[in-house]
Amino acid sequence: MAVAQKRPAPPARIELKKEDTVKVISGRDKGKTGRVLRVDHELGRILVEHVSMVKRHTRPNPGRQIKGGIAERESPIAVSNVLIVCPGCNKAVRIAHHVDQVAGGRTRRTRVCRKCGATLDKK
Repeated sequence: MAVAQKRPAPPARIELKKEDTVKVISGRDKGKTGRVLRVDHELGRILVEHVSMVKRHTRPNPGRQIKGGIAERESPIAVSNVLIVCPGCNKAVRIAHHVDQVAGGRTRRTRVCRKCGATLDKK
């Protein structure tokens, strides 16, 4: 029996970063908020703290100091199922970009809330 290979999602630009606060807008954990732990650009998935918890059965391995048992851990979810939470208006919002001029004639793009205009990038 052949094992089906997971096909990666078409490459889409993921505008979420590690440590962002996001809200789940669809799926079995709809309504939960959490912190982004990891972003996988190839598969288009993110790992959110305390969202999409699964049980993992692990075997004890004394050589690696691993205790056996059933451990709960997060499972990746699709980026399209979450929205970033704006710290200004405290709501799940879409992301806009503003281009700012910095010293030396260079430009910098910043992520901005579409509702209130507050910046989403932590400095």
